[in-house]
Amino acid sequence: MPAGPFAPGHLGELTQIVSFDLVDAALENARAVQRRVRLLPSRVVVYLLLAGALFAELGYEQVWARMTAGLDGIDIADPVSSALAQARRRIGVKPLRELFNLVRGPAAGAARWRGLLVCAIDGTSMFTPDTPANVAAFGRGGGGNGPSGYPMLRVLTVVACGTRTVLDAVFGTLSVGETNYAPKLLGCLHHGMLLLADRNFAAADLIEAVAATGADLLFRAKTNRKVPVIGHCGDGSWLSRIGTTTVRVIDAQIFVRLADGPPRTERYLLITTLTDHRRYHAADLVTLYHQRWEIETSYLELKSTILGGRVLRARTPDGIAQEIYALLITYQALRIAISEATGTATTDRASFSIALNTARDQVIQAADIIADTTIDFIGKIGHAVRDHPLPARRSRTCPRVVKRAISKHRAKGDIDRNSYKITIDVTINGKLTTGP
Repeated sequence: MPAGPFAPGHLGELTQIVSFDLVDAALENARAVQRRVRLLPSRVVVYLLLAGALFAELGYEQVWARMTAGLDGIDIADPVSSALAQARRRIGVKPLRELFNLVRGPAAGAARWRGLLVCAIDGTSMFTPDTPANVAAFGRGGGGNGPSGYPMLRVLTVVACGTRTVLDAVFGTLSVGETNYAPKLLGCLHHGMLLLADRNFAAADLIEAVAATGADLLFRAKTNRKVPVIGHCGDGSWLSRIGTTTVRVIDAQIFVRLADGPPRTERYLLITTLTDHRRYHAADLVTLYHQRWEIETSYLELKSTILGGRVLRARTPDGIAQEIYALLITYQALRIAISEATGTATTDRASFSIALNTARDQVIQAADIIADTTIDFIGKIGHAVRDHPLPARRSRTCPRVVKRAISKHRAKGDIDRNSYKITIDVTINGKLTTGP
């Protein structure tokens, strides 16, 4: 147990994952270890920022109150809001960035497909407080109705599918597009990985850059894209060349037949560096591409479950950077805890909300921090997730809709709220490859 002024420096049960040694190493790498023991040591301030990610709806004074609620009988500091703000400014951004570099990566036992670690790349945007500094650093989004009310920043990540752990991340001004940020993330790719991406990333230079890392790729392209044929494969796909990279192209038509309701169809044009059609059949790759949605779910968990749709707290660009790294570190810790408890086979049925709320309780109780506490490797977070699995995921044939309006006012428009049994057929260049 940390003693004296270090006592509040913890993350409850998640401290087993984001340990004191890791935080101290990050501070050492960033050269941010305090020269004298303060009432708010640097390690404690780092944990304050991480706990702030768990309690996104609270100010840092209230976050501090929860970090210290389970430390009865210990003489600890009672800082005011200005002291907490000064301490956060003192340590800066670099320790959080260093700590993120130490915890990022696929969870142990991450799921693989045909021996390949499957991951996905995509971007999202987040709102920041409306301050002159944030506007200058990040800019505002815009649309047909004018600029957004709050400044917005762009976040790009690479996520391991299955465990949804973060392999790397980059963020910055909204004026820079996703494909311009993407090259900064390619350092986390290597041989034995398969990268999934949507149509926005299928640029020729990015395809060549990903291939140069040794990793394979499976990107969706726009259906009107002209890709020359240099050879035919037995599964209906064909070989082509993009720049200096030999690729395989899959033109798939997906038919969704409902037991009662209108049929739907969609065309996929997929580009992959997996050129062996015998080992990697086109229909299997079409099915695999659906896992790209894992990264969309990760952003939902970050922005909706953790943040609750709220604007970020910090009023300065450096504060925003601290907050983003703290969010990513805390999210990674939760995802590692879920993976360790459930294994890769049941991760999809693990409730992130249950893990988050249990972690919050463990911070308040200072779980596994107080001396003589019995440490369970899985812990209460893992047990809560494992004991309350989500139902098996249903096949979706249409975008999600709100089943019942949150507002008392009736939702506008006609929405079909029925669920239908479905069958899916995949046709590769006119040849039926999968069906009921």
